[in-house]
Amino acid sequence: MRTLGIVLLVIGIAMLFVPSIGFTTKEKVLDAGPIEISADKKHEVNWPTYAGGIVTAAGLALILFGKKK
Repeated sequence: MRTLGIVLLVIGIAMLFVPSIGFTTKEKVLDAGPIEISADKKHEVNWPTYAGGIVTAAGLALILFGKKK
């Protein structure tokens, strides 16, 4: 449980400082025989700041109250 707590703590802190992640995918626009046209499409994943606080608190709780193995 402590390992999961550490992972959640690191992810939560990252979520507090980085409010979104952007990435690009290639998408086929036209595929007609030997001719293929593709375009780049931008995507962005956003989350609220309080979500990072909740994940951080959950990770800290697991570290403090989790059972040792």
